[in-house]
Amino acid sequence: MNSKEASPYNKNNIKGCGIGLRIDHFDEIEAQKPNIPWFEILSDNYLLEGTLQREFLSHIRNDYPVTFHGVGLSIGSTEPLNMDYLKRLKKLKDEVQPAWISDHLCWTSAHGVVTHDLIPLPYTQDIVKHIVDRILQVQDFLGEQIVIENVSSYLQFKATEMTEWDFTNEVTSRSDCKLLLDVNNIYVSAQNHKFDADEYLVAMPAERVAEIHLAGYEDKGTHLLDTHSRPVTEPVWDLFKKAIEHVGDVPVLIEWDNDIPSLERVIEESTTAHEIQQQILSSNRKTTYGH
Repeated sequence: MNSKEASPYNKNNIKGCGIGLRIDHFDEIEAQKPNIPWFEILSDNYLLEGTLQREFLSHIRNDYPVTFHGVGLSIGSTEPLNMDYLKRLKKLKDEVQPAWISDHLCWTSAHGVVTHDLIPLPYTQDIVKHIVDRILQVQDFLGEQIVIENVSSYLQFKATEMTEWDFTNEVTSRSDCKLLLDVNNIYVSAQNHKFDADEYLVAMPAERVAEIHLAGYEDKGTHLLDTHSRPVTEPVWDLFKKAIEHVGDVPVLIEWDNDIPSLERVIEESTTAHEIQQQILSSNRKTTYGH
């Protein structure tokens, strides 16, 4: 392709409801080239050169727009940013040209140990400043805005001095980054901590939302666990409708990372999300124009 406008990696081409690219579906995707608007990759799985994942991605990027979603940035850690990680990420970015790069508003490592989990943060002004400084460093290194996702949580800190939604607003505004609005995570955290999911949702800065995530959780009795191993539940679909009312026409993604079903089943879930989104947008247009 000879122009940026024609490139499938142009941000304007990330539309509709995509799905997470998973190794379980590689062969079928390559053979059938299904009608999926875009893929999100777990960027941490593609940082090593010469791997099967990296080779497959080089084929996929010729046919589909792609975004990056990582878990290794550990933006909330007190350790220095992992420059080796960032260099690998930048090299992959330059090679694949994703529409954007996202990660999580949390920390994942400490004292050289990777937890393999998304650990929430105390919501304080000091932590806001700490994370804003680190996001600015990352954006300067990568040469673009990044997209930060709200995480699900199972504990709260005594030091917390503001709501999670106020904290998220402060971070995104002061760092001038974008927001990945995970609707399932809002619902899970709201149930676990007994706050109003609707209040959280409408407090999010609609103009900063670059993407919406949907996934399924497991009900453990005492709490909800964000496992990405189930279909989207009815309460999350309901919250998703309110999210579209709030943020409008932004790209949506179905995450299914554990107990991964057939590609057909994941596409069914993305089709449902797309239909709901279009119904809400169509209804809003009719209301706006008085039809």
